[in-house]
Amino acid sequence: MLAHGKTIVSIATAYKAVKSGYQAAIMVPTAILAEQHMESFKEILDKYEIKTELLISSITKKKKEEIIERLSKGEIDIIIGTHSLLEENVQFKNLGLVVTDEQHRFGVRQRSKIVSKGKNPDVLVMTATPIPRTLALILYGDLDISIIDELPPNRKKIETYAVTKQLEQRVNNFIEKQIKMGRQAYVVCPLVEENEEIEAQSVIELAQKYKNKIFPNYRVEYLHGKMKAKEKDDIMQQFKEGQIQILISTTVIEVGVNVPNACLMVVENAERFGLAQLHQLRGRVGRGENQSYCILKYQGNSEVIRQRMKVMQDTNDGFIISEKDLELRGTGEFFGTKQHGLPEFKIANLFSDMEMLKEAQALANKIVDEDKHLEKEENILLKKMVEKRFENRINI
Repeated sequence: MLAHGKTIVSIATAYKAVKSGYQAAIMVPTAILAEQHMESFKEILDKYEIKTELLISSITKKKKEEIIERLSKGEIDIIIGTHSLLEENVQFKNLGLVVTDEQHRFGVRQRSKIVSKGKNPDVLVMTATPIPRTLALILYGDLDISIIDELPPNRKKIETYAVTKQLEQRVNNFIEKQIKMGRQAYVVCPLVEENEEIEAQSVIELAQKYKNKIFPNYRVEYLHGKMKAKEKDDIMQQFKEGQIQILISTTVIEVGVNVPNACLMVVENAERFGLAQLHQLRGRVGRGENQSYCILKYQGNSEVIRQRMKVMQDTNDGFIISEKDLELRGTGEFFGTKQHGLPEFKIANLFSDMEMLKEAQALANKIVDEDKHLEKEENILLKKMVEKRFENRINI
């Protein structure tokens, strides 16, 4: 399994940190993603005698204690883990690099907590969710931003089709055709349990329909966020190993899992997802050398729905998609749900007022550069406002 994209960037950065005498922490949102990273890191770094370890909740208490002790003594160079890395007893001898993958899954406090375990370590935050460049300047104005906008070698463009319910039988025939070719399929729907008020397929209901009626000859399993972590990881591992042909899921699969043999993504009620989220889901396929497909099943005939589906069919450029998503849906729902760290303004609009916000940001940076502690007469009122708004949280 050869690493590419964000993963290879984090491996190269961690290598540099270790060779400079520091330890590196790689924090990811799920155990299966942590295990996947572990494989990639070891495959490349073992030959350089760099010691990499995994810290996730499923490892034994004895093993965990041993890892924590070795980490504090500096006997481990790179630790890869989930939220387990945030626990108080996880201490480093010389933490010099913190990498957070799929950073929007972690709150600001979680990121600052792991950073505080080192003495001013370098920080690398990574996401596959394309953020409009102008919005990125506001969200991550304190960071240097780099963008990888090329596909790895031999990757083919994912063919995307938006279809209505009338074509359901053809979609099912196409799923079966892919399975007979030895491929696997994801089916994503927006709800976990049936809600009569909302015309959306629930994961459990749809899984039963697929298992008993549509695909009784194939192994169908389901996955959703209310399941226990171990249960989710077991199902995902079996899918990765090819034991499951069709995986029905909520958006829990949008993050990071690499299954090159999964070449088909079907999204139920696609009109209920944001474009950036649909793009992220589509990125779960097309990870091998075979042609991959994304089928967006939608209901409704409004102009906005048709316009959104057309954007997904016409382009694979995540930045064009994210700009359109921001324009059509606004910032509050940009990532599908409201995320930690996304600013909400009473008056300003992050899309239409971008130039003014950039100007305000530049002015704020200028004030900080010239008067770090806001002691000049012209900044006294500003200092009082900041103190009032952030009382007990900052020390100016």
